[in-house]
Formats: sequence, C-alpha cells, structure tokens
Amino acid sequence: MHQFKPIGGKIFTKPFKILMIFGVIGVILILKRFFFGIGSVANLNDGYPWGLWIVYDVVTGTAIACGGYAMAMLVYIFNRGQYHPMIRSALLASMFGYTLAGVSIYVDVGRWWQLHQIFMPQYANLNSVMVEVAVCVATYVFVMWIEFSPAFFEGRAGNEKTLKILNKVMFFFIALGVLLPTMHQSSLGSLMIVAGQKLSPLWQSGALLPLLFLITAITMGYAIVIFESIFSALGLKRPMETDMLAKISAILPKLLLVYLIIRFGDLIWRGALSDMAFDLKSIMFIFENVLYIYPVVVLFSAAKRRIPKYLFLSAVSMLLAGAVYRFNTFLIGFNPGGGYHYFPAFSEIMITVGIIAIEIMAYLVFVKKFPVMPDLKHAKV
Repeated sequence: MHQFKPIGGKIFTKPFKILMIFGVIGVILILKRFFFGIGSVANLNDGYPWGLWIVYDVVTGTAIACGGYAMAMLVYIFNRGQYHPMIRSALLASMFGYTLAGVSIYVDVGRWWQLHQIFMPQYANLNSVMVEVAVCVATYVFVMWIEFSPAFFEGRAGNEKTLKILNKVMFFFIALGVLLPTMHQSSLGSLMIVAGQKLSPLWQSGALLPLLFLITAITMGYAIVIFESIFSALGLKRPMETDMLAKISAILPKLLLVYLIIRFGDLIWRGALSDMAFDLKSIMFIFENVLYIYPVVVLFSAAKRRIPKYLFLSAVSMLLAGAVYRFNTFLIGFNPGGGYHYFPAFSEIMITVGIIAIEIMAYLVFVKKFPVMPDLKHAKV
C-alpha cells in the first residue's frame, strides 16, 4: 500500500510572506466589490458580462485544476495503480482550484447574496447550461473534500473507525469525482455555442465545442500533475518522480493529436480558415496551436520524456495552450457588437492574483502539515 506523509518545514518562509501580501490585497478588493458594487473594481459591461474572473478563475482555472480528475481516471478507471502515489497531491491542487473558482463566481455575480437560489428547485432553470455547470462544480467541490478527508485523520490515534467508514463509502465519491468534471468541463464549451456568429468561426465549432473543451481539460489535468511534481521537487527539495512522469506523458501526444485532428478537421470542413487575417484573432489562433504542437513533437520521443527539462516545458506549453484556447473562445474571438470593448481593470487583475496567491499558500500549508505527498521510500513505481 502506498504511504503519504507531511513534508514538514517552516510555514512562514519569505515566498509565503510575499504571497500573503498579494492575498491580503485580493481580499481587500473583494470586500470593496461586495460593499460598493462590481463597478467599483471591474470593467465589465452589458456586452461583456463576464471577463477575467470567469474566463480565468472558472473556465481556465477549473481546467488547470483537473489534475485530480485526470489521475482518478488513470488510477481508478484504467486501473493503473502504480500512479496512486501522485493522486493525493493532484487531488489537493484540484480541491483548492475548484473551491476558489466557486469563490470567484460569488465575486462575479451581480446579486451575489442571491446566488444560493440556484440550488433551490423552485428557481432552477433546468434548461440552462449555466445551472448545470454551477450545480456540478459545487457538488464536485464537496466530493473532493470528502475524497481528501482521509488525510485529516491518518496518523492520528483514535481515528481508525472514521477511516474505516470513509474507505467503505469512498468508491461512491470517486465515481462522482470522475462523472462531474466530465459533465461540467464539456458544458463550459456548450456555453459558447449560443454565442452563434458573435464568436469568430476560428473558435465557433458548434456541437464539437463540448468535446474540444473536455479533451483540453484532460490534457491540462495531466500537464498540471507533471508541472507540480517537478516544481515541488525543486522548490521543496524532493526527489524527482521522473519514471512515473515519463509514463504519464506518453499518453499526452496521442491525446493532443486527436484534439488537433478534430480541431483542424472541423475548421477545414467549415472553411473557417478563410477567416484568417493579419489581426489579433489570427495571431492568437496561431499562438494557441503552436503551443499545442510543441508538446506533441517533444513527447513523442521516449528519450525526451525522461528528461525533466522537456517534461516541464511540455507541461507549461500545454497549460498555456489550454488557457489561450479558453481566452480566445470567451474573450478574444468574441465580439458582442454594439461598440462594446473590454479590458480587465487593475483591481480585477489583482483580485485574480490574490486568489491564486491564497491557493498556493493553502497548498503549501497542507503539504507541510498533512500526509499529502508520497513517501517515495515506500512508493512502488
């Protein structure tokens, strides 16, 4: 059985204190938004009712937080138990990513004090994609905290009965933990189908949008697992998990190739490539796909998959590619007409930076105080 242990160490390090500054700034600006209205901190308007908070914190942030989902599929659906040592750290990052995405929705919604009504049957619009996303994300946050809960009880006397009960029911939450992200990550793509001609043909893939969003979310999930593993090995002075990362990365070029075939097959079928011109949309389209092509080329080489530098660069490229694809779909390629323009206000940016800082701080506290990281002396690869 794989073992996990706290890595220990000092909490209030210099990087942690710097993150605290950004976190405090973010909290102050969020309070300002709640007391003085969304217009006091954001440049949102009737043409762009959602901006940086939704596009990054929710649409992109939850995809980056799909590491737990991607690893759960690998370990529990495809029965690859050798990757079990990596699942708890991936789950922790997903847990914080999705939890703070929920916080971002409260910040973004105009009448935030009425957001709870979305869960009340008499108010729910069951034909709304946004309702499905909201319910799925909220339920998935709850499910992930349950999945992670054994870490709170392990290694503490008197918790044996609680752990035994959790182990008996955990299969149910694991199944939900695979089902729910599949639903809402694809539904995030469905949100833009209704944009119709307001979305550039370069990204308006119609019925294929849910599939494209789901595939890219899975690739981002595996990418963040590789990124976090290498980054934590360097930052927390832990051994590299190169063998496992090399095996995981072997999945990615094939998955990305499937995505690119569907993506460009759709563009060619619709004749959408004729929409290319020397403008921002076309430049961002090229940038997005170059970022996807790089890891395909690199990770098809078995030798390069065992070199941490190439693994890290490929992971960063995939994360950026998925982020740029989502920004392109929701902002760059979207034109509401009516002369509307949008660029995030400084306060919007700082709130997002603050939320990210709080997420990183929470991650550091948990890995140092709870059994999250694998005990590599006992892990079987």
